[in-house]
Amino acid sequence: MDWERACDAATAIRTAVFVDEQGVPAELEIDADDPLSLHALAYVDAPMKGQRVTSAVATARLLADGHIGRMAVLPACRGQGIGRALLERLITAARDRGMDAIVLNAQIQAMGFYTRCGFVIDSSEFMEAGIAHRRMRWAGVR
Repeated sequence: MDWERACDAATAIRTAVFVDEQGVPAELEIDADDPLSLHALAYVDAPMKGQRVTSAVATARLLADGHIGRMAVLPACRGQGIGRALLERLITAARDRGMDAIVLNAQIQAMGFYTRCGFVIDSSEFMEAGIAHRRMRWAGVR
């Protein structure tokens, strides 16, 4: 979806994960790439006060150059396959758009997740927003 439709939910999730949880400066979180990117959101239904409520719990974006970024899953929803499903959706979107190279900058602590999803290390360690990362590229396997 475009940024206009994704903005509120994606900003809330990214703020909770990157700014509040990981200490990324708020001014770095929303950038000029957001309006130019394809955004994905994952939703879950949950009971709340006797009703079922649908809430956005994960987000990521795909830039025009095949870079997947700003992937965030709310803490209470991790470990349930939501992140993997979201990542697979963006890989499919990239391939549907004819992108041969699909890359991402993985936080060091998340590299195992991305490896299990078919990504391989493609750089040495570097710092981004004060957090250690390594660039990874999709190897075309799932």
